[in-house]
Amino acid sequence: MATLKERYFKDIVPAMKTAFSYRNAMEVPRLVKIVVSRGVKEAVLDAKAIKVSADELTLITGQAAATRKAKKSIANFKLKQGTPIGAMVTLRGDRMYQFLDKLINICLPKIRDFKGVEPSSFDGSGNYSMGLKEQLIFPEIDYDKVDKVRGMNITIVTTAKNDNEARELLKLSGMPFRAS
Repeated sequence: MATLKERYFKDIVPAMKTAFSYRNAMEVPRLVKIVVSRGVKEAVLDAKAIKVSADELTLITGQAAATRKAKKSIANFKLKQGTPIGAMVTLRGDRMYQFLDKLINICLPKIRDFKGVEPSSFDGSGNYSMGLKEQLIFPEIDYDKVDKVRGMNITIVTTAKNDNEARELLKLSGMPFRAS
């Protein structure tokens, strides 16, 4: 089985060239980066929660997660400026293609009652965002070691000029969009 990166150059580029009448292979949209992020609201009260969350993201992506700190204080949420409240990983290159391949072929099919991802979650500039409700769908996560089920956001950034180009790029990559 060819990797997603090899399939991109071999199958996806020619298909996109014919579908959108591109004259040059460099005009075809491509993936730029994938950002996997997670907000950890219990980190305000429990400092260990942010470390556990960052470690899980590191396991899932294969790259060290960076912690994110609060930009301003919000008294109603007992949040102080500079307090760690989230973790994120930005994937590029081979790791990005490996992660997307794993997400499409291994993780998304594990979701119970999965009917496809939302086809309208594009931002108008060719970037796609989706949320996952639990980390247990990833094979790297050991079910017995999970203290709390947490979700995460995944943003796929492309060079597409509009949503139709990006949707076709992701569809050809194997993204299972829900029938609308």
